[in-house]
Amino acid sequence: MHFKKTILKNGLRVVTAPMKDTQTVTVIVSAGVGSKYETKNINGISHFLEHLFFKGTKKRPKTKDISSALDAVGGEYNAFTGKEQTAYFAKVDARHFDLALDVISDIYLNSKFEEKEIEKERGVILQEINMYEDTPVIQVGDVFEELLYGDQPAGWEIIGTKENIKNLKRSDFLKYLGKNYTAPNTVVCVAGNIEEKEAIGKIENIFSKMSRKNNGGKPKTKENQSKPQIKIKAKKTDQAHLVLGVRAFDMFHPDRFALSVLANILGGTMSSRLFLSVRERLGLAYYISASYESYTDSGYLAVRAGVDTEKSKIGKAVKTIIGEIKKIREKKVSPRELQKAKDNFRGKMALSLESSDDIAGFLAGQELAKKKIESPEEILSRVDKVSADDIMRVARGIFMNDRLNLAMIGPVEGKVFLEKILKV
Repeated sequence: MHFKKTILKNGLRVVTAPMKDTQTVTVIVSAGVGSKYETKNINGISHFLEHLFFKGTKKRPKTKDISSALDAVGGEYNAFTGKEQTAYFAKVDARHFDLALDVISDIYLNSKFEEKEIEKERGVILQEINMYEDTPVIQVGDVFEELLYGDQPAGWEIIGTKENIKNLKRSDFLKYLGKNYTAPNTVVCVAGNIEEKEAIGKIENIFSKMSRKNNGGKPKTKENQSKPQIKIKAKKTDQAHLVLGVRAFDMFHPDRFALSVLANILGGTMSSRLFLSVRERLGLAYYISASYESYTDSGYLAVRAGVDTEKSKIGKAVKTIIGEIKKIREKKVSPRELQKAKDNFRGKMALSLESSDDIAGFLAGQELAKKKIESPEEILSRVDKVSADDIMRVARGIFMNDRLNLAMIGPVEGKVFLEKILKV
């Protein structure tokens, strides 16, 4: 993969990735800010602000002026807010690169944030909160992070609270925007069928006047746990949705590659240990998986599953998951299973980097979080070096009672039955 990083005089980072074998181009503009940068009284402002960027600029006064411009050329466009970044992107036929760059830069630099649009969008986001409340398979992840990190930014929901959404003022948005949407805190990435030098010149021309000040960063996530923890959100559902996980490594930790392979072996595929034991052998779940989630200052390995609401079946599923955790901690994985996980990792990476939007997101995300980019080749080289000893060492280090956490949403009363079995 060829890419180039250019830093403008005001500190803005530009990443370009020419791809001659595609007919598309993707423009993504990412700000290094998300819910981890918020205080409690404005929790949710990063996500709310993301919505407001599509509500009109001086050049395109109305929402439909923004959407129509890209719809007219068959473009795909959207935005997302995370714990540590907020991004805006458009993917178009390469002939319309100038249009995509113009629209995305326009909303990023020139949005109006009109009072009437803020008031309308409150209702939209309140309904989005209600949607997540009705989607426990997604919301259980928020319950898990709240259990893990408690009352600090890492433990708050990205979308915020209904009370905050109702009370945020235009002045709050402008203050937050001025602090965080600055040149040193922004990455512009363009991937696709472009002339690299020309693209860099156009980006520099548009973004060169952005503020040079730094945003001051975010508070460091605090880790504090001495025994297994359980959090149940009682809700009438037809499934008990659970996340069983452990505190692990941030995205800079040298063992992150070994943990990625471990997660793949444990529950990354339909032939993984958890899928075969919990679903295929016992028929306890339709969905079950394991994944490693990492941020700049925290991380965890999490097993997700949806099981029957009967306590006996919940208990059996949790016991089975714990059993697989014990096995991978106590017995070395075989050379064949280890190689299969590495090959799967390699194949998934290839599939995830096929298109211009995939590559733009990959490059922008790394540059924003790490201020450096590891190429796919570098990542795969590190994965190839993971040994069975590394897997066991990492498993023994993270799969400990004082790191265990279990979050659940469902019609479950009491947690004593889970406390008795939540141990490794």
